[in-house]
Amino acid sequence: MKNLNRLILMGLLSAAALLPFAMDGYWLHIIIIAYYYALLASSWCLLAGYAGQFSFAHAALAAVGAYTSALLVLNTGISPVYSIIIGSFAAAGVGLVIGFLCLRLQGPYLALFTIAYSEIFRIVLNAEYRYTGGNFGLNVPPLFARESRILYYYTILGILILSLVVMHKIVTSRLGLFFRAVREDEDAAATLGVNVVKYKILAFVITSFFAGLAGGFYAHYVRILTPNIIQLPQMGLIIAMVVIGGIESLAGAVAGAFILQLAAEYLRDYEELRWVFFGLLLVITLRFSQNGLIYPIYKRLTKKNEKTHAESE
Repeated sequence: MKNLNRLILMGLLSAAALLPFAMDGYWLHIIIIAYYYALLASSWCLLAGYAGQFSFAHAALAAVGAYTSALLVLNTGISPVYSIIIGSFAAAGVGLVIGFLCLRLQGPYLALFTIAYSEIFRIVLNAEYRYTGGNFGLNVPPLFARESRILYYYTILGILILSLVVMHKIVTSRLGLFFRAVREDEDAAATLGVNVVKYKILAFVITSFFAGLAGGFYAHYVRILTPNIIQLPQMGLIIAMVVIGGIESLAGAVAGAFILQLAAEYLRDYEELRWVFFGLLLVITLRFSQNGLIYPIYKRLTKKNEKTHAESE
């Protein structure tokens, strides 16, 4: 099984490294956006799938990182690299506040609170148009002096890989074990000595940092920001990516992001009808495969590999 995992991982990394040389600039842009969504989806997977905190504020937290980074560069002239890092910590700070305020909230109450926060933040961005540009958009300086999609491609690929490594380490550590304990039963976890308050807040802070990191990159890549990136359909898309890919699998969340991003591009001519397709796909997934569409395929492959290995011995 370990050999199969390594083979799949090496194959995917090799394909990702060579991808820019096999497609034109337009499709390279689509893949870059897919990586952006993959980072948002995997970090939301860590928050909801592993820590059990079902939040609708993830897109808004990405916007915190995006606007913080953009405004820092525009008003102070610092390097976008530093501004993206500062924006990520700003998003983590907002995540700390949300986590603290949501300590006693669970299920639909937590979801409603985070929806309210997202809508308030969107209204503030619109109202403070003198600083944020409002619906007219905020022009953001590029990340690189030389315009090259290949540079942006390898940058977001590196960010995504590093982030996934860190998140995987968290999931497989004691911290990940405590996250899952809180997800399963907060009262039972507290009885066993788990500091529920601490780990709920940590889950928000850690995942908010990654959301802010994704948002900061996105701002300097697309180079224009509007409050539309916080709209509820954007958050619904991120959730659909995770659920379809596998809510308890970081790799599944990444795969789900790619599937929906590429599907959205191929179905662009159908305009609003494509959202009907995504909704149906989500309903089918929840009805027949609650662990997502990717994870069962992976399990089948690993079982087949183990059976073949056992027979050869």
